[in-house]
Order: sequence, then C-alpha cells, then structure tokens
Amino acid sequence: MSAPRETMTGMNRPVDMAASLDLGLPWNNRFAQLGEAFYSHRPPTPLPSPHWVGTSPAVADLLGLDRAWLASPAALDAFTGNLPIAGTQPLASVYSGHQFGHWAGQLGDGRAILLGEVDAGSGPQEVQLKGAGLTPYSRMGDGRAVLRSSIREFLCSEAMHALGIPTSRALCVTGSPAPVRREEIETAAVVTRVAPSFIRFGHFEHFSHHGLHDELRQLADYVIDRFYPACREVPGSAYAALLEAVSARTAGMVAQWQAVGFCHGVMNTDNMSILGLTIDYGPFQFLDAFNPGHICNHSDTGGRYAYNRQPNIAYWNLFALGQALLPLMDDQQQALDALEPYKALMPAALQRRMNDKLGLTRVEDGDADLTESLMKLMAADAVDFTIFWRRLSHAVAGPIESVRDLFLQREVFDTWATRWRDRLQSQPGFDAAATQARMLQTNPNVVLRNHLGEIAIQRAKQGDFSELARLQNALEHPFEELPGQEDLAAFPPDWASQIEISCSS
Repeated sequence: MSAPRETMTGMNRPVDMAASLDLGLPWNNRFAQLGEAFYSHRPPTPLPSPHWVGTSPAVADLLGLDRAWLASPAALDAFTGNLPIAGTQPLASVYSGHQFGHWAGQLGDGRAILLGEVDAGSGPQEVQLKGAGLTPYSRMGDGRAVLRSSIREFLCSEAMHALGIPTSRALCVTGSPAPVRREEIETAAVVTRVAPSFIRFGHFEHFSHHGLHDELRQLADYVIDRFYPACREVPGSAYAALLEAVSARTAGMVAQWQAVGFCHGVMNTDNMSILGLTIDYGPFQFLDAFNPGHICNHSDTGGRYAYNRQPNIAYWNLFALGQALLPLMDDQQQALDALEPYKALMPAALQRRMNDKLGLTRVEDGDADLTESLMKLMAADAVDFTIFWRRLSHAVAGPIESVRDLFLQREVFDTWATRWRDRLQSQPGFDAAATQARMLQTNPNVVLRNHLGEIAIQRAKQGDFSELARLQNALEHPFEELPGQEDLAAFPPDWASQIEISCSS
C-alpha cells in the first residue's frame, strides 16, 4: 500500500518568479526532495479581505525579513496564502499516529501548508501556513483555523521561546471575515509557523505501519543527516542512536514543561516533534492553582493528558516511535535499550529545573524530598503556581510573609521554609542577592494564563488588537516586572476556572 499523493499541475517545481512575490529569501525545499510518497503538492487557498492580527518582529529577524516590510499589504497577502511566494514549493505532508492512545490511521497536514525552507543565518527554518485551506489529508475538516485558536498558538509559541523552552515559532497571524464553523460560527485566520522541521513521530509511524520500509529508512536517514549527524558515529545502529537522541531531547523538553506548569493537552504521537520541540498548540494551559491531576483539554474525558501524566505519556509516545523504527534495527532489544535512558534522564532533568527554581546550584541528597514535600503542600492548598515561585524568588533576600500568605497550612509551610533556607545557606559562597537574581530569571512573572488569552481574543474579535499586542510584549519579557502590566501577573479572576479549552482550540 503506497502513501496517497496528489500532484497539481505546475506544482512540481518552485513557484514561477514572474507570477509571484519575491521576498528576497534563500528558499530551499529539502523536504520536497524526499519525493511524493511523503506529501501532496497543494497551494494555499485564498481568503477574502485579510487583515493583520499580530506579528513577531523577532521571528522576522530570524528569517531575515525586514520588520517594516512585514506590516505591508504584500506581506499580508503572502502570509494569508493569497499571493504565491517565489522560490517556495507548497505541500502538505502525510503522516499517521496514535490519538488518545489509539491507532488513528492516516492523518497528515489537514490544514497546514509547508511553503518551504529558508536558509536563515541562524540555521534553516521551515515556514508553514496553518489554516491555509483544504489538503488531501483534511479528512472531514475544512482546512481552516479560527481566530481564537490562531491567537493562542501565536502567543504561546513566542511565550515558550521567551521562557527558553524548545518550540516552534510564530511569525504572524492574519485574519479574515470568512466564516468557519466550530462549536459556533467563527472567523478564519492563518498563523505562519516556523521551525527547523515539522517532522513528527507520526511520520515514521505512517511508513512503518504501511510496510514502506524503503521510505521509512529514507526519512530516518534524512533526519539523522540533517539534525542528528552524531548518530552516525555511535557504534551499532544509527537508528537506535536516533531513538536515544530523540528520547533525550524529549525528556529535556517535558522537564521544562513540568517546571513551568505547562500542560500541552493533546500529546498524540502526531503532535510530537522529532526534534524535541513543543508543537501544535491547541488545548494547552499554564496552571493557575496547582493541581497535579489537572486536565486542561475539555475533550480529554479520560484524563490521559493530565499535567502529572505528561512525563509517562512522552515515554509511551517514544515507545511508539521505537516500534515504528524496528524495521531498521537488528532486534527489539536495540529499541528498548535506546529508550531506557529516558527513565533516568527525565526525572533528573526535572530535578535540576526544580533546583534552579529553588535557588539551588546543584542537586544533593534530600533535594527530591524537599521538592516533593513542597509540591504536595501546594497541591493540598491549591496554591497559585506562578505567583508562588515568583514570590519565593523575592523572599530569598526579603520577608517571606507574602509567600506564607498563599497557604492555609501555614505552620506546615513554615517547617518547609526552614528546611529550604537551611539548604540554601549550606551552599558554598551563598549570596542572597545573587541567588534572588538567578531565581527571578528562572521563575517567570507572566505566563500565558487562559484568562489573559481569552481577554485578548474577545477584544480581537471586535477588531481591537491592542490587548493582544500588550500581552505579547509582556510574554516576550516574562521575567521582567514591567510598569503598568501588574494585572498580567495577578491572580486569575473567578471566571477563569470556567474557561473550557478543547481540541478545536
């Protein structure tokens, strides 16, 4: 059984320069060179009356685009999908995957069009339009994204980058009055996503499941040669080395998620990056009150992707990737051996992150218990996750009362705080001011809470994008306490707990 493909006349080569916009970028189309078993050619479908919603000058810099030009009508048309871009070769890739633990069969880019790859100064970057119209992999979908979800992805991509968490980036969001039906009628939008690669675990699952082992090997060789060349130097199987390297990157990424209180919400294998990037922002959430079992996705009725399950789900997904790579290995044991380090790497990486949050410069015996006892107390008293860590940072060189006030069990907190301060002061050369400065650059002041995004979205629906811009600026500087933006770092309002985010988000 071969992967379905659909070739459109004239789309087997880069877009004709004479009939398209030249951005002056050095485009490459390396993924397209893999061959049409991996994708279907598909140009974006235009949208009527596009308008700007938001742009990221930092991502423009990353790609080598002029910041001023990014606000132009030509850029608006290009990144809405209304104007072909010279040098690009638009396509939608095919993949499969497990969704909520069940094999979902063939999936693919149902509403995303990969324009191509820019050889940027900092390294190659793929550019993708999400919400750009129907593709052969849209199944029963409409190929569109709505304003609400596009704003959330745009803001969170840039927020995660500013937090130092591996992620896809977002260049811009454009909107259109074109109607799109979800739970209700909404308006269309396109978010321009950027990443070194959008290859997912599901790409490997697709070719392995269908017995297309030549294509599976071709894909694995492409990924190793492009992104993991050191795997060629590892004794034994380069493909087992690839699995181990991906596992290590995934472990580091998930540890960062846990440390900042980020819930992805839909960790299907087709939403897992082969580069260990956070991708596909849908029903995500940053924790408000700390609840280890918090489920941010209203569609996740079984709680599979709850916050405290994310590390184990990442391993489950890596196991699925290992199964997909088995045809390229000598035996199953190679895959199991490649996965084994994750079990130690992830908790070790998370403990290092938690020590950073606590102001501890190295991990020692007893630190895991110090962290665990704190998290249990925070959960019991439903303490606000972000505000706790920020106040604790200030308390290193100041009074601790503002931290204590967050707890109902204050005497229990006092006992923990004494242990913490004793551990801090036991560090060689301990300096309170320097430790506080480090913690303030580790524990963010502002994260993209659901209610902040909702306020920006509701105003954007009325044509007012000023709140989105204000929030974006704060999220791009998450460790700073910016004047006039204290409300963005405050406790969530009561209505925030009523916000429901689902897979359609």
